[in-house]
Amino acid sequence: MYNLFTGSGVGPTVFYLAVSIFLGLLLGRIKVAKISLGITWVLFVGIILSALGVTLNNNMLHIIREFGLILFVTAVGLQVGPGFFKSFKKGGLAMNLMALVNVGLGVVVTVIIAKLANESLADMTGVYTGAITNTPGLSAAQQAVTDLGITGAADRLAAGYAVTYPLAVVGMITTCIILRPLCKIDVKNEPSDLGIEIETKSATPTSQRHKVNLIPLFIIIAVGIVIGSIPIPVGMDAPLKLGLAGGPLVAAIIGSWMGVKKGWLTTDFTDSHGVWMLREVGIALFLAGVGLGAGGVFVTTVTEHYIWVLYGVIITMVPPIIVATFGRLVLKINYYTLMGFIGGSHTDPPTLAFANNIAPEGCKLPNMGYATVYPLTMFLRIFTAQLLVLLAM
Repeated sequence: MYNLFTGSGVGPTVFYLAVSIFLGLLLGRIKVAKISLGITWVLFVGIILSALGVTLNNNMLHIIREFGLILFVTAVGLQVGPGFFKSFKKGGLAMNLMALVNVGLGVVVTVIIAKLANESLADMTGVYTGAITNTPGLSAAQQAVTDLGITGAADRLAAGYAVTYPLAVVGMITTCIILRPLCKIDVKNEPSDLGIEIETKSATPTSQRHKVNLIPLFIIIAVGIVIGSIPIPVGMDAPLKLGLAGGPLVAAIIGSWMGVKKGWLTTDFTDSHGVWMLREVGIALFLAGVGLGAGGVFVTTVTEHYIWVLYGVIITMVPPIIVATFGRLVLKINYYTLMGFIGGSHTDPPTLAFANNIAPEGCKLPNMGYATVYPLTMFLRIFTAQLLVLLAM
């Protein structure tokens, strides 16, 4: 019985994964000023357990967290795929161009900070992924440093991510608030219905029960792994890859879009409770695996590199303030849509939840802004995280 709590076999690994997840989900229900870190608490519970001395099999944790991430991005791709290409119509193209600029500014700010502060760009990549709250980006960066054979870098990336993530959530919500006086926005007189009919399938699962067909699901995963393994030469020490996160995401988006269009799949399937459950289980396994493997490094990072928190806030807030101000003052984008854009351009559900709390009842504009830029942003974040690692070599 004692070995269950101290060993590094299957039993202890599953036990501490379960403990991290259920405690994290319970803590995720806590809200302060209507803000919650949600499922991200799973990461921090795992870090605490690891910092307290829980030592598990690293190879086993690696497999679990990567498979969890694959399930997560596949489910996300299935949910957003059917409406992905429709999002480029009307104002969708402009907002996706804004998202492209926003991502580019985030990379530039990260590189500038690394140069001015004489920080390792590899370490700053972890700070970057936490500051933009992008878990697949963290995984892509970890895969890149593993492929390059950099010992210990993956854990430092995870620590940088964990250090900057909490304030990143607060920072994006603060950005939404700052926009009001900055752009002289009167929320009381802001239109909440622009006559746009949108699909919000990525936000919540439908109430209809639908059996998950596992055959197309695992075909998509298999194809996605192949796509993610294709090297894209960029003239650096290693090629870029979509990786274990980007490959399945691409395959799922294209597969669900084409499947629904051709009648092979239905939106009842792509937005079913089963797919939603795969998404939540996947991200929970990934976050727990990352936390349980990074606790020791996290403590060292907090004590020796507390300034990373400030760097993270700068990376989080400067780009969206610039881009969203342009979107409001020049493109005249609705404020509720802009709040959704800020959440989507950082792939951050808490910001979307905040926007929906602020918007009048029945207003779909935050969901539209979020869903419009989310898929493209996810691709860009995965690529840029790898690019920063390669630039560091």
